[in-house]
Amino acid sequence: MTEAGQGDLSPNRSLWVVIPAAGVGARMAADRPKQYLPLAGCTVLEHSLRCFSHRPRVSGIVLAVALEDAYWADLELHTEVPLHCVAGGEERAQSVLNALQFLHALMQAEPPESQDPWVLVHDAARPCVRAEDIDKLLSDLNDDPVGGLLAIPVRDTMKRADADGRVACTEPRAGLWHALTPQMFRLGCLKGSLEDALAQGQQVTDESSALELAGFTPRLIEGHADNIKITRPEDLALAEFFLQQRGVTT
Repeated sequence: MTEAGQGDLSPNRSLWVVIPAAGVGARMAADRPKQYLPLAGCTVLEHSLRCFSHRPRVSGIVLAVALEDAYWADLELHTEVPLHCVAGGEERAQSVLNALQFLHALMQAEPPESQDPWVLVHDAARPCVRAEDIDKLLSDLNDDPVGGLLAIPVRDTMKRADADGRVACTEPRAGLWHALTPQMFRLGCLKGSLEDALAQGQQVTDESSALELAGFTPRLIEGHADNIKITRPEDLALAEFFLQQRGVTT
């Protein structure tokens, strides 16, 4: 764990960030996990961390990395908030839960009014999220009883495939959204929802899914389409273009 200062948020309005970074990124066909691939002068993960490590509202970051991670220790990070590392799991949901359980234990030393902070969960492979989108998420959800997530409305025609790879039907796109991250929920509610979903053997691909299974209705906050998730080799060039357009430097 490295520590480099504390955010200026009042104790009863604390905000923490969880970043699951234990995946291997098999579809990238690279020599290392995709979060450690070079991007605009540093690694994908470093860009993703910098989206939050210097924000005044953030009290700290919990990063979940694989036990056999051979790259994390070589990064030279400079943050203005505490940065904690925990062991990741085989699936993304387990990595997030491990981080939440660590954070829950950490919060027990805080005053009662500070023990259930807002948590932003962000993909390690989304290095291009805009600061203005994070600001909008925080502002719009600050008093929300459930929380929510960045998302963008579906714009393309959606096809459902059959087992042979042929079109089974065209799905109406009205009301459909692409889920992005960060996703923002209270620590206690998110931790409990994930624990219940995993205990029931439910497939949970994002935090909102866990809340939905628990009967909650997260709010959709419209973000920007350049908040891409790096999944395939061509995504790196696109991400670098987006970062260069904003003048992001190392």
